[in-house]
Amino acid sequence: MTPILGPPPHAPGHAGPRQNHLLAVLPEPLYERLLPHLTLVSLPLGEALYESGGSLTHVYFPTTSIVSLLYVMESGASAEIAVVGKEGLVGVAILLGGETMPNRAVVQSQGWAYRMKSEVFKQEFNRSGPLHRLLLRYTLALLTQMAQTAVCNRHHTVDQQLCRWLLLSLDRLPSNELTMTQELIANMLGVRREGVTDAAGRLQRAGLIHYSRGHIRVLDRPGLEARVCECYEVVKTEFDRLLPNTTAE
Repeated sequence: MTPILGPPPHAPGHAGPRQNHLLAVLPEPLYERLLPHLTLVSLPLGEALYESGGSLTHVYFPTTSIVSLLYVMESGASAEIAVVGKEGLVGVAILLGGETMPNRAVVQSQGWAYRMKSEVFKQEFNRSGPLHRLLLRYTLALLTQMAQTAVCNRHHTVDQQLCRWLLLSLDRLPSNELTMTQELIANMLGVRREGVTDAAGRLQRAGLIHYSRGHIRVLDRPGLEARVCECYEVVKTEFDRLLPNTTAE
């Protein structure tokens, strides 16, 4: 992770802190108060922001990156429980009284994020103003995603899980392209790599995606939406319902 110190600059092709949805809807006085505490950081693919049980010293507001929240077993096996991108925040446990991270947080799609010290963030949250209300709604939406992911992994096919994962990722990216190896996808979904290879092959033969050497390009989003299970729509609907498109009051 490469921090860029000082007031948050605009990285090439980057629209600044308000590219993150939570920061974008904050009232201007509150946003201006938080701005000096935001540090722009580059998040490379595979970077671990937190390990399970690790101290929560910072929270992250992704802008062009996606972070995967993973539950890790004693055996080392893992499965994804949620993804966080420009719509959200990594480190919500700090809001609920947790000083450590209950799961692993790994960069799933490289890009940019803004980092803030947890102590500063907690102080603002505890004012019980617009940020407090906004983040409670965001936490509820995130819990919905976690619950739906557990249901999906238990009851739906790898093809459907892959479609869900691709669509959730696309919703959090500025383009229709992802950089991700099949091994990493398998770790995210908690399935064998061969299962991901077969599922990706079927989607590619159907003309829905193009996959080559860790690079995935979605060719037919409506086709993915036709194949995905109901889990994607449940999560999307809840995020749209709970998170405002205009300034939070």
